Amino acid sequence: MKYFDYPPVWLLAFMALAWGSAKLGLEMDLPAWVGLSGRLLILFGISLMVLAAFAMWRHRTTLVPHRVPAAIVTNGVYKFTRNPIYLGDAFTLAGFSLLCGNLAGVALVPVFMAVIRRRFIAEEENWLRTKFHEEFQTWAESTRRWL
Repeated sequence: MKYFDYPPVWLLAFMALAWGSAKLGLEMDLPAWVGLSGRLLILFGISLMVLAAFAMWRHRTTLVPHRVPAAIVTNGVYKFTRNPIYLGDAFTLAGFSLLCGNLAGVALVPVFMAVIRRRFIAEEENWLRTKFHEEFQTWAESTRRWL
């Protein structure tokens, strides 16, 4: 299971659920602006992921879950959210659900966020708390986990 336990795999699985539920009859005829909103959410989500990945790369720390980070990143998009990549995933899932015409798929977003928190964020925050105690504590007190 460890080979498949990565956030992009979870995101794709939830996207498949959103798409599948739309194809099973939960698809709705939504106004054009909803599709545009979906595209904008996807664009915003991908932008967050790219900005966060670039910040991690600049600080020479890992992007790979289940690995101990070499540095703590608290600037750039990390000033606004402690988990910009996972937040980007959530926006992408919401946008994809809207593109599928599946408002029920949007209800999957909080479920996805709970899975990500349990599978990845808890472990990552423990490592950061242990390795960068003071800096993590200060950052965690001033920066929300999601928004």
